[in-house]
Amino acid sequence: MDEIFAAADRFLLSHARLLERRLFATCFLGQPAAHAIDALRGYQNDDGGFGHALEPDKRCPASLPVDIEVAFHALATAGSIDREMVNRACDFLARTAADAGAGGGVPLASGVIEAFPKAEHWSEWAYEPGLNPTAGLVGLLYQLGVDHPWRDAGAAYCWSKLESGELPGDAHALSETLIFLDQVPDRERADRIAAVLAANLDRIAMLNLDPDAEGYGLTPLYLAPRADSRWRRLFTEAQIDAHLDQLIKAQQEDGGWPISWEPPSGSALSEWRGMVTLAALRTMTSYGRITPSV
Repeated sequence: MDEIFAAADRFLLSHARLLERRLFATCFLGQPAAHAIDALRGYQNDDGGFGHALEPDKRCPASLPVDIEVAFHALATAGSIDREMVNRACDFLARTAADAGAGGGVPLASGVIEAFPKAEHWSEWAYEPGLNPTAGLVGLLYQLGVDHPWRDAGAAYCWSKLESGELPGDAHALSETLIFLDQVPDRERADRIAAVLAANLDRIAMLNLDPDAEGYGLTPLYLAPRADSRWRRLFTEAQIDAHLDQLIKAQQEDGGWPISWEPPSGSALSEWRGMVTLAALRTMTSYGRITPSV
Protein backbone atom coordinates (compact mmCIF):
# COMPACT_ATOMS: atom_id res chain seq x y z
CA MET A 1 0.00 0.00 0.00
CA ASP A 2 2.94 2.36 0.60
CA GLU A 3 3.82 2.00 -3.10
CA ILE A 4 0.40 3.39 -4.03
CA PHE A 5 1.27 6.54 -2.09
CA ALA A 6 4.82 6.74 -3.45
CA ALA A 7 3.66 6.36 -7.04
CA ALA A 8 1.08 9.10 -6.55
CA ASP A 9 3.75 11.33 -5.03
CA ARG A 10 5.90 10.85 -8.12
CA PHE A 11 2.93 11.62 -10.36
CA LEU A 12 2.23 14.89 -8.55
CA LEU A 13 5.87 15.93 -8.81
CA SER A 14 5.87 15.17 -12.54
CA HIS A 15 2.46 16.41 -13.66
CA ALA A 16 0.55 18.47 -11.06
CA ARG A 17 0.49 22.24 -10.90
CA LEU A 18 2.28 24.10 -8.10
CA LEU A 19 -0.87 24.52 -5.99
CA GLU A 20 -1.49 20.78 -5.65
CA ARG A 21 2.19 20.11 -5.00
CA ARG A 22 2.18 22.69 -2.24
CA LEU A 23 -1.04 21.27 -0.78
CA PHE A 24 0.49 17.78 -0.83
CA ALA A 25 3.49 19.13 1.05
CA THR A 26 1.21 20.76 3.62
CA CYS A 27 -0.97 17.68 4.07
CA PHE A 28 1.72 15.02 4.14
CA LEU A 29 5.16 16.60 4.61
CA GLY A 30 4.41 19.02 7.42
CA GLN A 31 5.28 22.09 5.36
CA PRO A 32 3.64 25.44 6.19
CA ALA A 33 0.19 26.17 4.80
CA ALA A 34 1.51 29.61 3.86
CA HIS A 35 3.29 28.06 0.88
CA ALA A 36 0.00 26.74 -0.50
CA ILE A 37 -1.67 30.09 0.11
CA ASP A 38 1.14 31.82 -1.78
CA ALA A 39 0.59 29.46 -4.72
CA LEU A 40 -3.14 30.26 -4.61
CA ARG A 41 -2.49 33.99 -4.56
CA GLY A 42 -1.48 34.01 -8.23
CA TYR A 43 -5.04 33.06 -9.24
CA GLN A 44 -6.66 36.07 -7.51
CA ASN A 45 -7.62 39.01 -9.67
CA ASP A 46 -7.66 42.72 -8.85
CA ASP A 47 -11.46 42.55 -8.39
CA GLY A 48 -10.98 40.10 -5.50
CA GLY A 49 -12.29 37.04 -7.30
CA PHE A 50 -10.33 34.05 -8.51
CA GLY A 51 -9.90 32.98 -12.12
CA HIS A 52 -7.14 31.88 -14.49
CA ALA A 53 -8.57 28.35 -14.84
CA LEU A 54 -8.27 27.56 -11.14
CA GLU A 55 -11.16 25.26 -12.03
CA PRO A 56 -9.46 23.82 -15.12
CA ASP A 57 -12.41 23.12 -17.43
CA LYS A 58 -12.68 26.70 -18.68
CA ARG A 59 -9.50 28.54 -19.58
CA CYS A 60 -10.86 31.94 -18.64
CA PRO A 61 -8.78 34.47 -16.70
CA ALA A 62 -11.81 36.39 -15.41
CA SER A 63 -13.11 35.92 -11.87
CA LEU A 64 -15.90 33.38 -11.47
CA PRO A 65 -17.69 31.95 -8.40
CA VAL A 66 -16.64 28.40 -9.35
CA ASP A 67 -12.99 29.41 -9.17
CA ILE A 68 -13.58 31.08 -5.82
CA GLU A 69 -15.04 27.81 -4.56
CA VAL A 70 -11.95 25.90 -5.70
CA ALA A 71 -9.86 28.49 -3.84
CA PHE A 72 -11.91 28.05 -0.66
CA HIS A 73 -11.56 24.26 -0.94
CA ALA A 74 -7.79 24.69 -1.26
CA LEU A 75 -7.71 26.83 1.88
CA ALA A 76 -9.78 24.25 3.75
CA THR A 77 -7.35 21.56 2.62
CA ALA A 78 -4.40 23.66 3.78
CA GLY A 79 -6.11 24.28 7.11
CA SER A 80 -5.32 27.98 7.06
CA ILE A 81 -6.51 31.20 5.46
CA ASP A 82 -5.46 34.68 4.49
CA ARG A 83 -8.43 36.72 5.73
CA GLU A 84 -7.83 39.65 3.40
CA MET A 85 -7.72 37.24 0.46
CA VAL A 86 -11.01 35.63 1.48
CA ASN A 87 -12.79 38.87 2.32
CA ARG A 88 -11.89 40.32 -1.08
CA ALA A 89 -13.35 37.20 -2.70
CA CYS A 90 -16.51 37.59 -0.62
CA ASP A 91 -16.82 41.19 -1.76
CA PHE A 92 -16.73 39.90 -5.33
CA LEU A 93 -19.43 37.33 -4.52
CA ALA A 94 -21.60 40.05 -2.99
CA ARG A 95 -21.34 42.12 -6.16
CA THR A 96 -22.07 39.06 -8.30
CA ALA A 97 -25.13 38.22 -6.20
CA ALA A 98 -26.40 41.79 -6.49
CA ASP A 99 -26.03 41.65 -10.27
CA ALA A 100 -27.82 38.29 -10.39
CA GLY A 101 -30.77 39.66 -8.43
CA ALA A 102 -31.53 36.31 -6.82
CA GLY A 103 -31.50 37.30 -3.18
CA GLY A 104 -27.95 36.25 -2.37
CA GLY A 105 -27.52 33.36 -4.80
CA VAL A 106 -24.64 33.28 -7.28
CA PRO A 107 -24.09 31.33 -10.51
CA LEU A 108 -21.12 29.11 -11.22
CA ALA A 109 -19.94 31.22 -14.15
CA SER A 110 -21.02 33.78 -16.72
CA GLY A 111 -20.99 34.22 -20.47
CA VAL A 112 -17.46 35.59 -20.30
CA ILE A 113 -16.21 32.00 -20.60
CA GLU A 114 -17.61 31.72 -24.14
CA ALA A 115 -14.59 33.57 -25.51
CA PHE A 116 -12.16 30.97 -24.18
CA PRO A 117 -11.54 27.23 -24.59
CA LYS A 118 -13.85 25.24 -22.33
CA ALA A 119 -15.22 21.76 -21.82
CA GLU A 120 -18.45 21.04 -23.68
CA HIS A 121 -20.53 20.75 -20.52
CA TRP A 122 -19.95 24.42 -19.66
CA SER A 123 -22.84 26.38 -21.17
CA GLU A 124 -25.85 28.53 -20.28
CA TRP A 125 -26.98 26.22 -17.47
CA ALA A 126 -24.02 27.47 -15.42
CA TYR A 127 -25.02 31.14 -15.71
CA GLU A 128 -28.06 30.95 -13.40
CA PRO A 129 -27.82 31.27 -9.58
CA GLY A 130 -28.41 28.06 -7.70
CA LEU A 131 -27.53 25.88 -4.74
CA ASN A 132 -24.58 24.90 -6.91
CA PRO A 133 -22.36 26.77 -6.06
CA THR A 134 -24.01 29.07 -3.46
CA ALA A 135 -24.48 26.38 -0.81
CA GLY A 136 -20.93 25.11 -1.12
CA LEU A 137 -19.44 28.60 -0.94
CA VAL A 138 -21.46 29.48 2.16
CA GLY A 139 -20.60 26.19 3.84
CA LEU A 140 -16.90 26.67 3.16
CA LEU A 141 -17.01 30.17 4.66
CA TYR A 142 -18.50 28.69 7.84
CA GLN A 143 -15.77 26.02 7.79
CA LEU A 144 -13.06 28.63 7.33
CA GLY A 145 -14.48 30.75 10.14
CA VAL A 146 -15.06 33.80 7.94
CA ASP A 147 -17.97 36.08 8.77
CA HIS A 148 -18.99 38.34 5.90
CA PRO A 149 -22.31 39.96 4.98
CA TRP A 150 -22.53 37.89 1.81
CA ARG A 151 -22.25 34.69 3.84
CA ASP A 152 -25.47 35.60 5.64
CA ALA A 153 -27.21 36.58 2.39
CA GLY A 154 -26.06 33.38 0.72
CA ALA A 155 -27.22 31.29 3.68
CA ALA A 156 -30.65 32.91 3.57
CA TYR A 157 -30.87 32.10 -0.14
CA CYS A 158 -29.99 28.45 0.51
CA TRP A 159 -32.50 28.07 3.33
CA SER A 160 -35.23 29.62 1.21
CA LYS A 161 -34.57 27.14 -1.59
CA LEU A 162 -34.27 24.07 0.62
CA GLU A 163 -37.23 24.84 2.86
CA SER A 164 -39.47 25.67 -0.07
CA GLY A 165 -38.95 22.16 -1.42
CA GLU A 166 -36.35 22.98 -4.07
CA LEU A 167 -34.05 20.08 -3.24
CA PRO A 168 -30.96 19.22 -5.28
CA GLY A 169 -31.67 17.02 -8.27
CA ASP A 170 -28.15 16.11 -9.32
CA ALA A 171 -25.02 14.95 -7.52
CA HIS A 172 -23.18 18.26 -7.80
CA ALA A 173 -26.01 20.25 -6.28
CA LEU A 174 -26.31 17.56 -3.60
CA SER A 175 -22.61 17.84 -2.80
CA GLU A 176 -22.85 21.62 -2.48
CA THR A 177 -25.91 21.33 -0.26
CA LEU A 178 -24.24 18.79 2.01
CA ILE A 179 -21.25 21.11 2.49
CA PHE A 180 -23.72 23.79 3.59
CA LEU A 181 -25.68 21.47 5.89
CA ASP A 182 -22.48 20.12 7.42
CA GLN A 183 -21.20 23.55 8.47
CA VAL A 184 -24.19 25.76 9.31
CA PRO A 185 -24.63 26.28 13.06
CA ASP A 186 -28.41 25.66 13.07
CA ARG A 187 -28.14 21.89 13.50
CA GLU A 188 -31.82 21.13 14.02
CA ARG A 189 -32.71 22.90 10.80
CA ALA A 190 -29.85 21.29 8.90
CA ASP A 191 -30.59 17.78 10.16
CA ARG A 192 -34.22 18.10 9.13
CA ILE A 193 -33.23 18.85 5.52
CA ALA A 194 -30.51 16.20 5.58
CA ALA A 195 -33.06 13.55 6.53
CA VAL A 196 -35.16 14.45 3.49
CA LEU A 197 -32.10 14.25 1.24
CA ALA A 198 -31.10 10.87 2.69
CA ALA A 199 -34.53 9.45 1.87
CA ASN A 200 -34.22 10.51 -1.77
CA LEU A 201 -30.66 9.54 -2.72
CA ASP A 202 -31.89 7.07 -5.33
CA ARG A 203 -33.45 9.97 -7.26
CA ILE A 204 -30.23 11.98 -7.57
CA ALA A 205 -28.87 12.15 -11.11
CA MET A 206 -25.14 11.47 -11.62
CA LEU A 207 -24.75 9.80 -8.21
CA ASN A 208 -22.94 6.53 -8.81
CA LEU A 209 -23.82 4.30 -5.85
CA ASP A 210 -22.54 1.29 -7.81
CA PRO A 211 -18.72 1.27 -7.72
CA ASP A 212 -18.66 -0.44 -11.12
CA ALA A 213 -20.86 2.17 -12.79
CA GLU A 214 -19.44 3.46 -16.05
CA GLY A 215 -19.42 7.04 -17.21
CA TYR A 216 -19.40 10.29 -15.33
CA GLY A 217 -20.80 10.59 -11.83
CA LEU A 218 -19.95 11.37 -8.23
CA THR A 219 -19.46 8.60 -5.71
CA PRO A 220 -20.17 8.22 -1.98
CA LEU A 221 -16.49 9.02 -1.36
CA TYR A 222 -16.93 12.39 -3.05
CA LEU A 223 -19.71 13.20 -0.60
CA ALA A 224 -17.91 11.65 2.38
CA PRO A 225 -14.21 12.07 1.53
CA ARG A 226 -12.98 11.54 5.06
CA ALA A 227 -13.63 8.75 7.52
CA ASP A 228 -15.08 11.18 10.06
CA SER A 229 -17.41 12.82 7.55
CA ARG A 230 -20.91 13.55 8.81
CA TRP A 231 -22.28 12.16 5.54
CA ARG A 232 -20.63 8.76 5.79
CA ARG A 233 -23.85 7.71 7.51
CA LEU A 234 -25.75 8.18 4.24
CA PHE A 235 -24.14 5.01 2.91
CA THR A 236 -23.61 1.48 4.15
CA GLU A 237 -20.17 0.31 5.20
CA ALA A 238 -20.32 -2.16 2.32
CA GLN A 239 -20.84 0.71 -0.13
CA ILE A 240 -17.96 2.71 1.33
CA ASP A 241 -15.63 -0.31 1.30
CA ALA A 242 -16.54 -1.19 -2.28
CA HIS A 243 -15.82 2.33 -3.47
CA LEU A 244 -12.51 2.39 -1.59
CA ASP A 245 -11.58 -0.87 -3.34
CA GLN A 246 -12.51 0.67 -6.67
CA LEU A 247 -10.55 3.84 -5.92
CA ILE A 248 -7.39 1.84 -5.30
CA LYS A 249 -7.88 -0.15 -8.49
CA ALA A 250 -8.36 3.03 -10.53
CA GLN A 251 -4.79 4.24 -10.02
CA GLN A 252 -3.02 4.45 -13.40
CA GLU A 253 0.39 3.13 -14.33
CA ASP A 254 1.88 6.62 -14.05
CA GLY A 255 0.73 6.83 -10.41
CA GLY A 256 -2.12 9.27 -10.93
CA TRP A 257 -5.87 8.90 -11.07
CA PRO A 258 -7.97 9.41 -14.21
CA ILE A 259 -10.95 11.65 -14.85
CA SER A 260 -14.15 10.54 -16.58
CA TRP A 261 -14.91 13.58 -18.74
CA GLU A 262 -13.29 15.39 -21.64
CA PRO A 263 -11.34 18.50 -20.56
CA PRO A 264 -10.61 21.32 -23.01
CA SER A 265 -6.87 20.72 -23.32
CA GLY A 266 -3.93 18.57 -22.32
CA SER A 267 -2.98 21.11 -19.67
CA ALA A 268 -6.46 20.94 -18.19
CA LEU A 269 -6.20 17.14 -18.11
CA SER A 270 -2.92 17.25 -16.17
CA GLU A 271 -4.31 19.85 -13.77
CA TRP A 272 -7.44 17.84 -13.08
CA ARG A 273 -5.49 14.63 -12.60
CA GLY A 274 -3.31 16.40 -10.05
CA MET A 275 -6.42 17.55 -8.21
CA VAL A 276 -8.14 14.16 -8.16
CA THR A 277 -4.89 12.36 -7.26
CA LEU A 278 -4.37 14.55 -4.21
CA ALA A 279 -8.01 14.00 -3.25
CA ALA A 280 -7.63 10.22 -3.64
CA LEU A 281 -4.57 10.19 -1.38
CA ARG A 282 -6.32 12.21 1.31
CA THR A 283 -9.40 9.99 1.20
CA MET A 284 -7.56 6.67 1.27
CA THR A 285 -5.27 7.87 4.05
CA SER A 286 -8.22 9.06 6.11
CA TYR A 287 -10.01 5.73 5.72
CA GLY A 288 -6.83 3.82 6.62
CA ARG A 289 -6.41 2.16 3.25
CA ILE A 290 -2.88 3.49 2.64
CA THR A 291 -0.07 4.80 4.82
CA PRO A 292 1.93 7.83 3.71
CA SER A 293 5.42 6.67 2.78
CA VAL A 294 7.32 9.84 3.53
